[in-house]
Parts: sequence; C-alpha cells; structure tokens
Amino acid sequence: MTPLPSVRDLPVKGRRVFLRSDLNVPMKDGRVADDARILASLPTLRLLVERGASVVVASHLGRPRGQRDDRFSLAPVAERLAQLAQRPVEFVDDVAGEAAHQRAGALAPGEVLMLQNLRFEPGEERDDPDLARRLASLADVYVNDAFGAAHRAHASTHALARLLPHAAGLLLLEEVRVLTGLLENPQRPFVCILGGAKVSDKLPVLRSLLPRVDRLLLGGGMANTFFLARGLAMGQSLVEPPQVPEARALLEAYPGRVELPVDLVVAPSPEGPARTVAPDAVGEQDRALDVGGATVDAYARIIAGAGCVFWNGPVGMFEKPPFDQGTLGIARAVAEAPGFTVAGGGDSLAALDRAGVLHQIDHASTGGGASLELLEGRTLPGVAALTDDG
Repeated sequence: MTPLPSVRDLPVKGRRVFLRSDLNVPMKDGRVADDARILASLPTLRLLVERGASVVVASHLGRPRGQRDDRFSLAPVAERLAQLAQRPVEFVDDVAGEAAHQRAGALAPGEVLMLQNLRFEPGEERDDPDLARRLASLADVYVNDAFGAAHRAHASTHALARLLPHAAGLLLLEEVRVLTGLLENPQRPFVCILGGAKVSDKLPVLRSLLPRVDRLLLGGGMANTFFLARGLAMGQSLVEPPQVPEARALLEAYPGRVELPVDLVVAPSPEGPARTVAPDAVGEQDRALDVGGATVDAYARIIAGAGCVFWNGPVGMFEKPPFDQGTLGIARAVAEAPGFTVAGGGDSLAALDRAGVLHQIDHASTGGGASLELLEGRTLPGVAALTDDG
C-alpha cells in the first residue's frame, strides 16, 4: 500500500479543514448512548484547532437513505462533541447548501462547525461528484479520519478527496497501521477469534486469515455450520447448509488450525430453559445459543499463550442473557492476554465494555466492517482515495 499522507504534515494554519469523522454513534431517546467514537475523533480535531485551522466536521448517522429524517439528526452529537472537546461546536442544520456555506465561510481560526447528517443528501451514498464539489467548496483542505466508513466509496469519503489537498487523520492512520501489521508482521503465535451469526458474512476474512494465523477460534452461529461440516446434527440451531462444502474445505486445508467449541449452551428458544451439552449431544429441538464454560477455559488457555490476538464477533446470543456469558468470558480472556490485543466490531467492544475491561485492549478498532475488509486484503476506497492508488 502507498504510504498515507498524514495530517501532521498538512499545512492548516489559517485554512478551513473539512474533517470527515465517523460519529455514527448509538442513540437512545435522542441522546448519545455510547460516545466511544466521539472520543476517538478528538485527537485529530484538537490537532487541527491547535495548529490554527477552522474545522468543518462532517459525519453520517444511521441509514436515513438520502432523505431528511430527524431521528438521525447530528444535533445531539454536536452537543456531546462540544462537551467532550471542551470547546464550542456550532451546529448547522444543513449539509452543503447556502446555510452551510455561510457558516463555514464565517469561521475564524480555532472555531468548529458541524454539518447535518451527510446521508440526508441522496448523493452521499452514490459517491456523487456534484455533492463532492459542493462539500469541497466549504473548505480549503480535506482530512479523512472516518475509518469506520473507509470501506464505502461515498461522496465524503472518496470523491471529495480528489478535489482538495488531503491527508489521513490520526485515528485512520493508527487503524491502518495496526491492522496492516496483523496481516504483514503479526507477533507469534497469532490467534484470531471469530464469532457472529453467519459463516457467509465471514468467509472472505476466513480465507484471508487462515493462511496467516496459528490458531483460529470459532464461536457463535457460524461455528454451527462447521459442526455440520463435521457431520454433527445441530437440531434447530442457525446453520447455513450451502456453506458446508466451503467449511469442510477449510477444515481439510488447515488441519489442526481451526478450533471449535467443546461444549454448547442450548435451549429450545432464547427464553430457555438452558443446559450445557457436548457438540455431539444437541437435541432435535435444541438451539445452540452460546459456548459453554469448558470452551471459554480452553480458548482462554490458547489466548493466554498468544503473541497477538484479534477478536471480532460474539460467540453466543450476546444480546440475550444468560447467553452472553461465553462472550463475556472471551472478553475477559482477551483483556488478560499478555500479547498484543486487537478487537473490532460493535458487539465485541460492547462485551469488553460490559465486562469492564475495554481499557485493557491494546487497540479497539472503531470500524467493524472496515477492519474485516482490510484484513481480507481488500482495498478500502476511503483509504485509497488519499493516495495515488485511489
């Protein structure tokens, strides 16, 4: 990959900077429910302000699908950003129209303006060059710090970068550095933990990581399809029969490298009653909803011996206690690992936070989908646009 231009080297004094951040945060009752992504955006914002720039902050929130939807207004996010940054953040209820241009044009050095949700504009998700030109007219230079949106070729992450002098923000630089390091030079043994519901969602990253990792620990619904590939009956559990040949091929291609749960917590429904069984003892009416304690212990021993750990995805129905215990156990094991630890994906970070150990992770990736695509070896449009590759 061509080296990314850094915001540290970008002349910004007395200039307006269009800062594409990823402030797509969970909301509840019109308020920010989790401000982790806002906190992650602060170092780049502070750097720009300290160096005498005026900053136009832009982000998306949710999926309003190109139409105005006040449920996805960024006004509460601007308020929280101001609190965390400990400085005024003006909000304009406009994206790239007259009001946005007037307020951006009036910014003094050190002032910060946040635009309304970029996805209120239908051209954003279409990578529309006309919208990119209107956004470019708001500023003199462009900084992309939105790693969580870097896998999308949208107007604010892709087309816009070609219209202004540009650089990568501190967060995006760090995400690319850490995740590229996992692919190119991981500390050994390299242990990867993958969970989630479907094998089909993770097949590309499985194919990419299996030649590179020393051990791959599987959990969640996706493990059920691998059990099916080994000839085990999985009752009413979530399985993907069309993916069985691929799962079987991966098991055969990398013997001894893939670890599957040694016990499962099953129930006829998420309402219970639950019991723990061996994988070959799943009943006809059972659904596998979590990994059991023996699996957590076995995985924890492997994790404890790792030089590097990457975790993405819950190993059970994390949103429904008591089927969150396996995921919480994995969270504690990853946090306690002496090796370099990386976690990505909303549920993985939520589990670490709920277990009270998020601060013990060496790198908590803000981009679940983007981190997986980078680990698949794919080119991220938002990253490539900052180099000659894009």
